Amino acid sequence: MSGSLEATLRLGVMFSVLAAMAVWEIVAPRRRLTVAKAPRWASNLGLVVLNTVVARLAVPVTAVGLADVAQSRGWGLFSLVDWPAWLEIALAVAVLDLAIYLQHVMFHAVPLFWRLHLVHHADLDFDVTTGLRFHTVEILLSALIKLGAVAVLGPSALAVLIFEVVLNATAMFNHSNARIPVAVDRWLRLLVVTPDMHRVHHSTVPVETNSNFGFNLPWWDFLLGTYRAQPSREHTTMEIGLPEVRDERTADRLPSMLLLPFRTDWRRRSK
Repeated sequence: MSGSLEATLRLGVMFSVLAAMAVWEIVAPRRRLTVAKAPRWASNLGLVVLNTVVARLAVPVTAVGLADVAQSRGWGLFSLVDWPAWLEIALAVAVLDLAIYLQHVMFHAVPLFWRLHLVHHADLDFDVTTGLRFHTVEILLSALIKLGAVAVLGPSALAVLIFEVVLNATAMFNHSNARIPVAVDRWLRLLVVTPDMHRVHHSTVPVETNSNFGFNLPWWDFLLGTYRAQPSREHTTMEIGLPEVRDERTADRLPSMLLLPFRTDWRRRSK
């Protein structure tokens, strides 16, 4: 698969989902935003642009490109069995999603990684741009972990592309400030992580921050004991972000966001 086709598909889906969720948030918001939207969006989206450029320069091979190489050379577990294409894609998406879940847990559990990941959690509001907001070094580490998973599994390039597109789309969906009827959410979260489910993870309460790690599939939280159905406070009044960072200029401005991990007063939030 050509790099230009991959980039076109991924960017097309990303901008389409971003626009759709932004409209949904305006038409039917779940909660009132607490800080100025324009400078916060400029910082979050500016970080996306920075990350894209840096990742392209620092990690020139994509997960899809590596999958092409792995499959042509017979690398990985999937090469050991002649799977039907549909089954291989389904298994690859599920196993790669499990890898991302485990990575997410690790970034909370290991203090050094938490310093990077807290940039995502420091956002004082929770909307579609939060799902794109990650420190540049975390993006690079995540890319390397994903490449390692692809090399071990050896899935098809199509399977990896589907996983990448779905993961990006669902991350924006489940970080959105979109209101979904409670009855619908109750059933929908059996199949995909919903905004109400993932919002719990962005609570300032540590026990809630350390729950609901899934970005796409909710099943790993259900099976591995990290699921929490609701926050201790109502979704409309719960506090989002980190208790240590409540200033907009520190939490939601691009230069400060990049410097957050290098402050000396961070501790792993485990209680």
